Amino acid sequence: MSLGLYLHRDSPLHALPAGAKMLALLAAGTGLLLFRSLPVVSAALVVTLGLYGLARLRPREVAPVLRLSAFVLGPLFLLQAWLSGWELALGTVLRLAVLLLLATLVSLTTRASDMLESLQRAFRPLARFGLSPARLGLLLSLTLRFIPLLATWLREIQEAQRVRGLERNPLAVLVPLLVKTLRTADTLADAIDARCFDPEEPS
Repeated sequence: MSLGLYLHRDSPLHALPAGAKMLALLAAGTGLLLFRSLPVVSAALVVTLGLYGLARLRPREVAPVLRLSAFVLGPLFLLQAWLSGWELALGTVLRLAVLLLLATLVSLTTRASDMLESLQRAFRPLARFGLSPARLGLLLSLTLRFIPLLATWLREIQEAQRVRGLERNPLAVLVPLLVKTLRTADTLADAIDARCFDPEEPS
């Protein structure tokens, strides 16, 4: 099983160090929490889409993430609009969409090995508190890489259920997606064990 979502391109974003991209992602997430006005969030969305162009990623390569965003954020928008009003709901959904797109952009432009190495280096000071940098790095790296992977699975399941005439049944999409995610988690755990991954071993 491969979680390699990296797409090689000759672009400035691909050339950036993995650590710099993850720091930028962290800064963007913090900024979106601090500045919640609709104009600011809308501008962040435009800049994020521009970064995809700078990375020379084709629209069809981003389409699965957009479908996943719509699938998850659509119901959230409706619920939030009903509870708190459409303006607050729109701001919340846009912030989550920007973060989802940025996390995907980092995954698509960064090799898994570079990401894992940078995370382990960043978490190394936490070892004095009894935390494992290798374990934390692997956890965060897998989290970032699972976002676009889920988007791809969602597209595949939706296409399969469309052929069966079940595209309007949410359970027909959610149940296979959940089963596939759990099976992949098991397979991934077996693969990590097979490679004798030792979180206590210094990197």
